[in-house]
Amino acid sequence: MTIITIIHVAVIVVCLSLILLILLQARGGGGIGGIFGGLESSGFRTRRGVEQTVFRLTIILAIMFVAISALSAMLGS
Repeated sequence: MTIITIIHVAVIVVCLSLILLILLQARGGGGIGGIFGGLESSGFRTRRGVEQTVFRLTIILAIMFVAISALSAMLGS
């Protein structure tokens, strides 16, 4: 396996993971509970527990995606 192949596989894995995490975050702050029929509350609320973890993982994966894409561009693949 060449380094280019490894980078391409990493981009695919990070992209799929990022898509999944974004889809788990319901729009408007409903969170994972909103997907399964939970009630949405209006107003401001903070992320807690699983929602906060998913939010932070999304940020980390987005940064990883940009870094891997930049590396791929520098290597000319």
